[in-house]
Amino acid sequence: MPAADKFDPLQVTRVLFEGFSSPAIVLFYLAGFAAIGVFCYGCYVQIRKYRRGQPLGTPLEIGTRFMQMLRTVASHRTIARRDAAAGRAHRLIFYGFALLFIGTATITLDYDITGKLFGLRFWHGKFYLWFSLVLDCAGVAMIAGLVYMMIRRGWIKPPKLDYTRPDRKPGEPGYDRSGYRREDWAFLWALIIIGVTGYVLEAARLVWLQERPEVWALRWWSPFGAALAEAMRAVGVSAGVAGALRGGLWWFHGLLALTLIALIPFTKVKHIFTAAGSLMLRDPLAAQRLPRQAATGDKVGYGTITDFTWKHLLNLDACTKCGRCHEACPAQASGAPLSPRDVILSLREFANDALQKQALPDEVKLSPHGKDGGQVFMETLWSCRTCMACVEICPVAIEHVPIIVQMRRKLVEDGDMEPQLQKTLQTIHKTGNSFGESKRKRAAWTKSLPFEIKDARKEPVDLLWFVGDYASFDPRNQKVSQAFATLLHEAGVNFGLLFEGESNAGNDVRRVGEEGLYELLAETNIATLGTAQFKRIVTTDPHSYNTIRNEYPDFGGSYEIEHYTSFVQRMLEQGQIKVRQPQRLRVTLHDPCHLGRFNKGYGAPRDILKQIGCELVEMPRHGDNSFCCGAGGGRIWMPDPVGAEKPSQNRMREAAGIEGLEVFVVCCPKDLTMFEDALKTSGYEGRFVVRELIEMIRDALAAPADVVAEADGTVAGLVEA
Repeated sequence: MPAADKFDPLQVTRVLFEGFSSPAIVLFYLAGFAAIGVFCYGCYVQIRKYRRGQPLGTPLEIGTRFMQMLRTVASHRTIARRDAAAGRAHRLIFYGFALLFIGTATITLDYDITGKLFGLRFWHGKFYLWFSLVLDCAGVAMIAGLVYMMIRRGWIKPPKLDYTRPDRKPGEPGYDRSGYRREDWAFLWALIIIGVTGYVLEAARLVWLQERPEVWALRWWSPFGAALAEAMRAVGVSAGVAGALRGGLWWFHGLLALTLIALIPFTKVKHIFTAAGSLMLRDPLAAQRLPRQAATGDKVGYGTITDFTWKHLLNLDACTKCGRCHEACPAQASGAPLSPRDVILSLREFANDALQKQALPDEVKLSPHGKDGGQVFMETLWSCRTCMACVEICPVAIEHVPIIVQMRRKLVEDGDMEPQLQKTLQTIHKTGNSFGESKRKRAAWTKSLPFEIKDARKEPVDLLWFVGDYASFDPRNQKVSQAFATLLHEAGVNFGLLFEGESNAGNDVRRVGEEGLYELLAETNIATLGTAQFKRIVTTDPHSYNTIRNEYPDFGGSYEIEHYTSFVQRMLEQGQIKVRQPQRLRVTLHDPCHLGRFNKGYGAPRDILKQIGCELVEMPRHGDNSFCCGAGGGRIWMPDPVGAEKPSQNRMREAAGIEGLEVFVVCCPKDLTMFEDALKTSGYEGRFVVRELIEMIRDALAAPADVVAEADGTVAGLVEA
């Protein structure tokens, strides 16, 4: 490659409008200003739309959040999760496009600002040559990423990119999503045409100016453009033909780029900005800590599109239709009329139609609840398990679950819910538990124990055990509670209960959308805890753990609380309890949503299984990709459609794929209920058993002579059979 030092640095550059007349240049600038004008107007319309939403009510740490967003965008970690190929392709597109944009801005800075205003030009010499090399490589990277995305959509066709809606039938309003497919392809083709024509322009310019030594001799600083120029010359393209080609293609390339800029606020391209904004506003506890209902005002939840916060309206625009939430959703996988992506897209369509107008329509037409296009069905909202799989995997930090819960609050306020759910909520309000039992029976399971458990309201304890409804009233779970109480007693832990003073913690009541009842339960439990003397709280119920840990502080109840798995793990590590009977079993572990995704409690259950001698084989969906049992969000109190596969049955099918599996291990009372039922109804009974981790720990700690196998449910009985 010839040295640039042989030429005058001022000649080593590219004359921006070389060969164009003054009227042509003026026309181009007019087109450019028109594109910028349309872009600015579009931005104004979008900002006006967001301003019609409600304020957040909480201060934003913009500096910290901005840096977190930059790190996320730069690393592409959220895009590469569970789809490495798409992540690599998007990196090529993103960084290629970003460099090309910076390059264009640099040219504008040199030509229109520093050059004309101050007479300072820097786009020449070695800077120009390195600039050309970097941008030449960036363009190829962008085109390569775009080509893969085309292959992905056109030939690979992953199911998550299928826009078929589970909540509507052909012919119903909003069913047809062909417009989104056309937009996707138009976006891909526009970028790839801009990229390809850029190289053809570069090649045509080189052939056109091949007689200039400072141009032709240094052509390989644009290696891909130079290679194309050599190909043009090889097929007989003359300098004159190349010049004519360059003139026509220059206008096509430029006007297409300007059109893309003008349309950014109105098309998918705006996700470049809205996705960054959504990531910057990410709430790490979006679903773990739901917002309180405003104390003032007569509106409950999201009854109209203007009830949405401006942040949630921004979330709607951030969606890129990638389908990861659709793929992860247990409701969608089990045939329920819910896809988190479709909820967001429907609400986006509704918001654009209602809020982008100059004047707002009347309140009736602002309601996103209903059956028309852009509205969300009641059945769709009630299908959600609030498991947070969608929020966890969303690469642009959309808060699907808080939006759905806010819309549920409006349904609850209007009484639009399953009769069985309504009855359960009334029962909880009356008795303080979902079983409808007398409060005096909450600790009845303790009566058969050969030792007494302290009442933390009457005498001080080190550890307060918040038991929860299912662990207190469900007969199967009562056995687990007895096992855990025995473990604590034999380990010499000074612990106690609230007895009849404990009420339902309210986690699922809140996620149903009954905020008034939740606040009553939370305030009642906090008042009771205020009468007890303890150092910290332990619970065997992940649902109670989540709300006490993350939501009770908003009501004045801040406590040191942990799930039993981390507590037992620590006792094992410190030698407070010892394994006497290693469990030589092949097991798999189900991560409860409220322990795992909600509170990142993945390590302790696995470490316990290892310490008690089990061979752990992970299911394909585990950790933050664990699959919900189907009980969350109040679904345990609602009937599932007849004939449809339940999420718990889907999970059993996944576990059955593990060769030689003996035990399906859970660490949540609701999981135990859901999966033991699913084992019977899914046809895998006899292949393996479902057991609570507490039961596994109990057997591992017991002396060999103390372990008595029950023929109807233990692993020993299964093996003998």
